[in-house]
Amino acid sequence: MKRNSRLSSTLHILVHMAEEPEQALTSEQLATFIHTNPVVVRRTIAGLRDAGIVTSSRGHGGGWLLGRAPENISLAEISLALGETLLPFSTEPESPGCLVEQAVIAVLDDFRIAAEKLLAEKLSRITLADLTADFHRRFDLVGVSSHAV
Repeated sequence: MKRNSRLSSTLHILVHMAEEPEQALTSEQLATFIHTNPVVVRRTIAGLRDAGIVTSSRGHGGGWLLGRAPENISLAEISLALGETLLPFSTEPESPGCLVEQAVIAVLDDFRIAAEKLLAEKLSRITLADLTADFHRRFDLVGVSSHAV
């Protein structure tokens, strides 16, 4: 599956982690789930560790674990920890002295603020446990291996 944001890749990783809550998964294992390099995984989820969403340990048997129960982790919190913007445009000025750009930003900024607030509210009502439950519902419908998705 082609992904267009770090959020979708991170959610994919976290669902796998929620499936095996007592087993620390290495960056190498997590990287195989999203077909990327382990360095990318470590860089991506480092902010999640700072937010207490995941924990990590080194050495033999080390790896990544969820920092708390999936029902206590909202998608809004994950998005915030990633610093991910969910909107396809920014209202940061590129040419602050440009009057056309100022007019465009004035119109779009109110929209952007309202849209971001709506997205954050909706994502705050969805937990990692909800996402995992949806995965299980889909898994039960098609009956494939959880690691094949």
